[in-house]
Amino acid sequence: MYYIHTIEDTISISPDNFGQDVNKTATDALRKKYERTLDKELGIIVAVFNVRDVSDGMIMPGDPSTRHDAKFDVLTFNLDIDEIVAGEVSELADFGCFVRLGPLDGLVHLSQITSDFISYDKKSSAFVSKNTGRSLKKGDKVFAKVSSISFKGGLKDAKIALTMRPDGLGKPEWAKEPKREYRRGARGSGPRHRK
Repeated sequence: MYYIHTIEDTISISPDNFGQDVNKTATDALRKKYERTLDKELGIIVAVFNVRDVSDGMIMPGDPSTRHDAKFDVLTFNLDIDEIVAGEVSELADFGCFVRLGPLDGLVHLSQITSDFISYDKKSSAFVSKNTGRSLKKGDKVFAKVSSISFKGGLKDAKIALTMRPDGLGKPEWAKEPKREYRRGARGSGPRHRK
């Protein structure tokens, strides 16, 4: 989910910053360029830190700025399909819930919250399951599995689909519940509980 990578790049320092600490100026320029951006290979760049090996400035003809090579580390956030993630329910809607995953929210569609029939109760602002009595509300900590990821259109249009249906996912207390099996009675009298 979170990774640290080392990058080398050339940055431009404008004449307004001449005479200032070159490492601080380089750090500010790199943060402005990289933080809160999406790199197709690395993922979302969350933070730039440990800027080092800043070279002496080089002047290019017709450009008053100086160019400096630098090496620095970045903290990135990246997800893989089928990865299990921990998050917090940040919002509920009729169609599902959003789970905060670090810098992004993922959507758990209503059909992917649990295997049981579940509906949104507007009065209590919670999802409530019909047979198991499970409930899900804003602020609950959950485990989910990444179903799909789309970064088409950039970071602001990112879409992450999650599921909590497999055993062991959802709220931690759901995993501690006894496993229930449902089967039809001889006359179709409805589900029977078996342990």
